[in-house]
Amino acid sequence: MSALYLGVDLGSSGLRLAVLAEAGAPDGDPASPVLERQSPYPGRFEDPEAWRQGLIDLLAAVPEEVRRRVAAVAIDGTSGTLLACGPGGRLLPPPLADALPYHQACPEQAGAIATLLAAGKGAWDAESGAWADHPAASSSGSLARALRLQSLARETGLAQGLLLRHQADWLMGWLLDDWRWGEEGNNVRLGWDLQQGRWLAGVAEGLGAGALPGIRSSGSRLGRLAPPAAACLGLPADCQVVAGSTDANAAVLAADPQEGDGITVLGTTLVLKQFVDAPLAGAGLSNHRVGGRWLAGGASNAGAGILRRFFDDAQIAELSRQITPDRPTGLALQPLSRRGERFPVDDPALEPILEPRPASDARYLQALLEGLTAIEVTGWRRLRELGAPALRRVISVGGGARNSQWRALRTRALGIPVLNRPKRTAALGMALLARASSRMGAESVSPRP
Repeated sequence: MSALYLGVDLGSSGLRLAVLAEAGAPDGDPASPVLERQSPYPGRFEDPEAWRQGLIDLLAAVPEEVRRRVAAVAIDGTSGTLLACGPGGRLLPPPLADALPYHQACPEQAGAIATLLAAGKGAWDAESGAWADHPAASSSGSLARALRLQSLARETGLAQGLLLRHQADWLMGWLLDDWRWGEEGNNVRLGWDLQQGRWLAGVAEGLGAGALPGIRSSGSRLGRLAPPAAACLGLPADCQVVAGSTDANAAVLAADPQEGDGITVLGTTLVLKQFVDAPLAGAGLSNHRVGGRWLAGGASNAGAGILRRFFDDAQIAELSRQITPDRPTGLALQPLSRRGERFPVDDPALEPILEPRPASDARYLQALLEGLTAIEVTGWRRLRELGAPALRRVISVGGGARNSQWRALRTRALGIPVLNRPKRTAALGMALLARASSRMGAESVSPRP
């Protein structure tokens, strides 16, 4: 029987998987999955056991005849969610039992970050402060969280053999029973220099080379599933583990953008991505290599997740039908999910603005969507100011891409066509990557449909 390829997305609100056949689905679309599943985490997002058990539970819902044909698997995770673990990926007791999530800022580490990055032995110009534009320089980035985790480890006597691993990398380690590796995109905000292909000198010295993963490119084949993981998941023993990516990059792979396209991920958080000729520099900005090209963008702490604080999915659908996109509410809300922002401004102290709340729920939902739209407009403007090419159109992916009224608000504000592709999920992007890796047998692949 023909091989199948499994993509897994560890998102902000839960897990999703997609299974892709060698030739696509029976409808003839090579990027159409033959099966999809999703579920919430079976525990708190910060608990690594919820990631592992969630994956086990989700695979248990896949028919055995599908699981036994899976030839390769790739996983993405929320960029920046960082865990301190012991040798062999062993989970540690409190206060290191939980990961620090992607939205956790550590402003107390700003001085230590500056010292590490400015000590880069020629990698950065300490006098001009050029290091300040690196993605690792932000107190909202992974390097800040790593410094906090190491500080906690020293205080509690748990620093010996400490490993620092991002969400997708830790779970990838469990699949392999080998926690040596990390995927490049997940580690940019920790201090991996994509252009030089090495850790920034100050980061390697400051955190300790032993704490950092060996970096592999997205799409690299890392080896077969370890027997315990294969048994837990019901997957073949010869199933290959492929280095995945971040959740936002996975969504870009699934969207298959063309020249002049921008990608907006309308998930729990709002993410903007755009292919560029060369890396861009700016606070809160990240550059990645995807499919052999540079991909620049940033992630906000605002997003569709804020809507569920006030409404459930059925209410959002019903209230959205009452929205009048051509009649603005005039309310200037700033719908951050919590204090602090990453992009389009990097400000850990920025406060949400969620009031005033009008009597009409439909009007309030429209005001929240207008606030999210304003953040998106500012983000695309910021990317343009930093050197990104002008946009021809925007492709929307993620759960929010199902909302046609939000699309109308965004089209009006952006002044260019906005396309909604809600079926192009991050899990599909990982399934495409797993399939491309098996086809190419290369260190770096371009997962085109």
